[in-house]
Amino acid sequence: MKHVWILIGLFALLATLGWIERRQHRRRLDRIRIRIHVNGTRGKSSVTRLIAAGLRAAGMVTCAKTTGTLARLILPDGQERPIARGCRPNVLEQIGVVRAAANAGAEALVVECMALTPSLQWLCEWQLIRATHAVITGAREDHLDVMGPTQRDVAWALAGTIPPRGAVFTADQRHGDIFRYAAHDRGSRLVMLSPAEVAEISDADLAGFAYTEHAENVALALSVCADLGVDRATALLGMRQAAPDPGALADWHWQEGERQIWLVNGFAANDPQSSQEIWNLTLARFPQAERRIALFNCRADRPERSWRLGQACAAWQPADHYLLVGGGVHHFARAAGEAGLDMRRVVLARGRSAEEIFADLRALADGATLVVGLGNIGGLGLELVKLFQSRGARGGNGRSSAASIPQAHRLESDLWNC
Repeated sequence: MKHVWILIGLFALLATLGWIERRQHRRRLDRIRIRIHVNGTRGKSSVTRLIAAGLRAAGMVTCAKTTGTLARLILPDGQERPIARGCRPNVLEQIGVVRAAANAGAEALVVECMALTPSLQWLCEWQLIRATHAVITGAREDHLDVMGPTQRDVAWALAGTIPPRGAVFTADQRHGDIFRYAAHDRGSRLVMLSPAEVAEISDADLAGFAYTEHAENVALALSVCADLGVDRATALLGMRQAAPDPGALADWHWQEGERQIWLVNGFAANDPQSSQEIWNLTLARFPQAERRIALFNCRADRPERSWRLGQACAAWQPADHYLLVGGGVHHFARAAGEAGLDMRRVVLARGRSAEEIFADLRALADGATLVVGLGNIGGLGLELVKLFQSRGARGGNGRSSAASIPQAHRLESDLWNC
């Protein structure tokens, strides 16, 4: 009987502590006047950074948190610090992000949604962020094993982060009916950008970025900033000056005698549609390339993604070689073969290090060679980008950034490290 009462006491203590933490979290949220939750299958990190940069340029004290390529807390002065994790990513780290932003006196917090499963996406919004503004960058065919099985199922999952009595911004016309229904159900205002509004982002606007940014991302970010009273010129200037996400589309150049290689970092494009868009864009930008190599980083824990990319690439403009690296190459190769890809052009490099893959690229290179990295930025993708950064020169759109982080000691205790 004594043990039973001890257990009851422990449960009561835990419940009390949980109630106290929840109450404190709500108070911190209330101290941050503007809370922006960015969701979508692609472009979340970029849009998060763009919005935060636009608000900072207007003099608004703003914190931001990205999850994509590398988890980063972006401070009010634009400098960054990594979010250390002792284990796998956990949505509860958003509590620490809110704490850090509140302690920094932030007027605005821009947070990239880090959840995939529909129930956790709902939890992140309704319990952890409670946004005043939501952004949905779009629903494409990615993470179908979690949010699928169809693209419309993905859109329904993303709609879970639309806040009650807030505002939601998207340029995804294909699933407008879903977002319109969810916004109406929650009493929120839907701002759906038309293709004409996206087209207003001119080539001159995009040329001001030191990396390749997408017009749709810029249009969404400018729309949110405008809704918060920031004029277009100020917001755009701030966005151009901000550091890009490590997964942003950029290129690096390496040369040895007659051989030269351009590596384009398109690894962050995970779904077939985005990957094909980057492939086509890059081929158009590098007409001087004599040899074209599509490098796919295949993750062993994303077999469905590898399969769909393998199926899709058979219909793309052809490459001279398809270099498959990582742990899930057999899924890609089998799907590509069944789709009709010439398997004589496929090179399997499973289990090889970044240094070994670099040597493979040197062996495959002939004259001016273009290498487009696709599939996954994690693991080998990021290692290859770093390798080219250290050995090559920045290309026309390459950019590197390193920031010293002030206030690091004070903020260290504000972040949850699981």
